[in-house]
Amino acid sequence: MAAYKTLVKWGKESIEIEMDPSQGVDGLKQTLQARTGVPKDRMKIMPKSKGLWKGVLKDTQDLTALNLTGISPPIQMLMMGSATLPVEPVKKTVFLEDLPPEEAAKMVEPSGLVNLGNTCYLNSVTQCLRVIPQLRDGLKSYTPSSSNGASQQGQMHALLLKSLLSTMDSLDKSPNAISPNNLVMSTKMSFPQMAQTGPGGAPMQQDAEEFYSSIMGVCAGEMRGDPTLRAAFGGEKPSGEHLDGADNVIDAVFGLKMEETLTCDELTTTTTDKDDAMDTDANALVEPAVVSYDLHRKLVCNIQGGSDASSQVNITHIGEGIQLSLTGKLEKYSDALGRNAQWTRSQKIARLPPCLVVQFGRFYWKATPDSQDHAGVKCKVMKPVGFQSVFDVYEFCNDKVRKVLKVARDKALAEEEDRVAKKLRGEDVEDDKKEDAKMEEDDEEAAALQAALAMSVEPEQAPVGPGLPHEFQGLYELFAVVTHKGRDADGGHYMGWVKADNTASNGSDKKREKIADSEEDNDDWFVFDDDEVSPCKTEDILKLKGGGDWHMSYLNFYRAKK
Repeated sequence: MAAYKTLVKWGKESIEIEMDPSQGVDGLKQTLQARTGVPKDRMKIMPKSKGLWKGVLKDTQDLTALNLTGISPPIQMLMMGSATLPVEPVKKTVFLEDLPPEEAAKMVEPSGLVNLGNTCYLNSVTQCLRVIPQLRDGLKSYTPSSSNGASQQGQMHALLLKSLLSTMDSLDKSPNAISPNNLVMSTKMSFPQMAQTGPGGAPMQQDAEEFYSSIMGVCAGEMRGDPTLRAAFGGEKPSGEHLDGADNVIDAVFGLKMEETLTCDELTTTTTDKDDAMDTDANALVEPAVVSYDLHRKLVCNIQGGSDASSQVNITHIGEGIQLSLTGKLEKYSDALGRNAQWTRSQKIARLPPCLVVQFGRFYWKATPDSQDHAGVKCKVMKPVGFQSVFDVYEFCNDKVRKVLKVARDKALAEEEDRVAKKLRGEDVEDDKKEDAKMEEDDEEAAALQAALAMSVEPEQAPVGPGLPHEFQGLYELFAVVTHKGRDADGGHYMGWVKADNTASNGSDKKREKIADSEEDNDDWFVFDDDEVSPCKTEDILKLKGGGDWHMSYLNFYRAKK
């Protein structure tokens, strides 16, 4: 008899099995026992797909009598029970040298990239982009359009994207460092400024952020349409409301829709207070605020502290620097005054992305009017600017987005307060004991009700961006960093730092190691110094804030925290 693809929900895990009805209920339970370690006699299995049995599955149930062909695969069930048995038998020892390269690459530290002459800027950014699944999936489904392929520029851009994907795939399949020859060559062809050479013909050092922005621009121009968008979001294209103007993978994954408001400092604005309105001259000039929207692919952290000496502030944290970059002054024509006037610029996030990139403004151009050799020099800001492994963007969002985020934040806060209150009352019973108590319930209706409650889905809240989890609270977790070392802005050395667990948090209850005297999870990371790869920890990443000659963060990559 044919086997049916089945998905069994067990706590926070989803178990995929092949169910053969001819083996009966005992065969089904034996399969689940081997996969989960839950004893057969302590299992309670309930249906999730319509058309199955009612209530708890009985040992006398005839599975062959069910019309399973009429159920859309996979067949879904719910299982309750505590694991007390070993899950898998001891595996036979396999030596690394006996494995094929593709399998060996999965067993050792990630592979590095060979430096081909000041290509550390490219190597570091590629290692960070490599672990973004939406980008990888979009690149895999990308096909050059006939119109773009006809031009020389279109051919070069297509070659660049092909080389980027090929380099990432090669890193996955090789246990040793690989040479990014094709990617370096296609980069220099697409961006001639990155092919510059210095005295003696040696390649010049390039800016990692410039490479990131340039390659994102090419990807955005090329990777348009349904195939790449569907591939990047698990086979389903986000709705137009979710995309909010993004017509390509890059803007859907990295794009921030920014709401900019300009208000004239020299004129009164409208007021809703009656007393204030009575004191206001009816003939007073009013300049309405100017609101516009734009799409950005990163946030900038202004670490210099202001554009002039009079507005200097001391920036010590990433949040302060971002807030400073989102506000400012400018001179603009006023229709009411009939002349240029001072305006205040304020930006807020109107749509959030699955991946958030923050650039630290480490480099700036300084004019040198007294020099006869050059008009200016590129300088580096060395000051320390701290950041955490979890970044909260709530304060940077507009009112509409905040309203949506607040629902999830209030719910999470209420749940945490409830947990604390129960603990203070001595009701903090271990999860496995609670589950054991539930297993003792013999009433079929009670068990069916429990299953229904577990399967109940709360109404979805309004989306705040494509690919974001439901009940998103506006929290992002750091998963990759590009750093720069050295005082020379046109030289120095770039390195990539990537979190070892490159999948989003799965909600595991496994106890995590903490950084001393903090609540920060001290997770495993890897540092990519071109072809040299070494392990490190979150506590090492948080030291990349600058303030000395050590590596300091330049590009921070965050992903939506689930």
